[in-house]
Amino acid sequence: MSAIPAARDKRTSVLVVDDSAFMRKLIADLVESSGKFHVIGTAADGMEALQKVRALRPDIVTLDIEMPRLNGLQALEQIMAEMPRPVVMLSAAGSELGNEMTLRALERGALEFVRKPSGPVSIDLSAVREQLMSALDAARAVNMKGINAPTPVAEHVPHDEVQRPSPDAATRVVAIASSTGGPRALAEIIPRLPEELGAAVVIVQHMPREFTRLLAERLHAMSDLWVAEAIDGKLLRENRVYVAPGGYHMKVSGKAGNATIQLDTSAPMWGVRPAADPLFFSVADTFGPSAVGIVLTGMGRDGAEGLKRISEAGGTAIVQDRESSIIYGMPQAALAAAGEARVATVNQIAPLIKELCAEKPKARAASQRNQ
Repeated sequence: MSAIPAARDKRTSVLVVDDSAFMRKLIADLVESSGKFHVIGTAADGMEALQKVRALRPDIVTLDIEMPRLNGLQALEQIMAEMPRPVVMLSAAGSELGNEMTLRALERGALEFVRKPSGPVSIDLSAVREQLMSALDAARAVNMKGINAPTPVAEHVPHDEVQRPSPDAATRVVAIASSTGGPRALAEIIPRLPEELGAAVVIVQHMPREFTRLLAERLHAMSDLWVAEAIDGKLLRENRVYVAPGGYHMKVSGKAGNATIQLDTSAPMWGVRPAADPLFFSVADTFGPSAVGIVLTGMGRDGAEGLKRISEAGGTAIVQDRESSIIYGMPQAALAAAGEARVATVNQIAPLIKELCAEKPKARAASQRNQ
C-alpha cells in the first residue's frame, strides 16, 4: 500500500532576522501564533539573512534594523536587488538612528515597520502583536510588481528657507494621500516637482509623529521644493510641501489665496490620525476647481470619499495604478468612489502634477466638463 503524500503546508513562510537569539525566538513564536504563518528559518545578521533567503525562499522576511556585519538597511537593499519579496522592518522604539534607518528602508522597498516597544531586546514584544500581524497580513497581499528598484534621486544639500524668495499665498493646491508603500512613492514624486510649481502641496502619510518629521526632512533634502511638517495656523504658500504631523488631522480653511493650515486631535478616521479624508474635504471646499487630489498606495479606503468630493468640486482626481502600487486598496477604493479619476503610474504622477499646475484652473474645469 503506497504512502499518502504529506499535505503541502499552505501557511505563508517567514524568515525571522534579528541579532538577538532571545528576540528571534520571541518573534518566531508571535508569527506562528496566528496559524497563518510558518517560520521557515531564522538568521542572526544581514549576511546570514541573505544566505537563508537564497536557500529557503521565504514568502516574507522580518528584518531587524541594527545588526552586526551587515545591517538591516544593507541587507534589504541586497534582497530587493537580487530576490525581491515583502520585507517588514523591526526597529527599536525611541532610537533616533533606528527611526532614520527605518524611513530609509521604507524608501528602499520595505513594506511596513513594527517598533519594538522597549528597545532592541523587548520582552514585552507581545504588546505589538496586533501591529505585527497586520503588517504580515499586508505582506501577504502585496503586489510585488510595485516593488521595483527606485529610480536614483540626487540628494541636494538642504537649502536654507531664509535664502529663498518668499512665495505668494497659494491659489491652488495638490493634496496627496498615502499609506503602506507611501514613503517610497513620495520619494519618487516630490523630488521631481519643479521649484516653481505654482501650487502648495499637502500630504497625509499614515505614520507616527517621529516618522512624519523624518519623512519631511528626507523629502526636503532630496527636493527643490521646501518641505516640512505642517504648523497650525500657518498661511498656505505656493512652492512648499506640508506633511501632516503624526497624531494630528490636517485641514485647510479660508479661501484660495488666503488659506491657512489647521491641525487638530479629533477622533481618528478609518482608524488613523492623520487621515486623508478630512484634508481632502477641506481642500475641496476651499480650492474647488483649483485643487488636485491624489491617492497613492495603501491599505483601506482613506481618501476615497475625499477624492470624490474634490472631483465634484471641479478639481482633478488622480489615483496610482494597480501595477505600480505596492498595496492597491486605497487607489482602488478611490477610483470606485471618484469615477472620473485619472489613473497614472508612480513615475507619471510628478509630470502630471506639473502639467496640471501650469494650466489655468477655469480652463481645466471647463475641459473636464466637456469630456
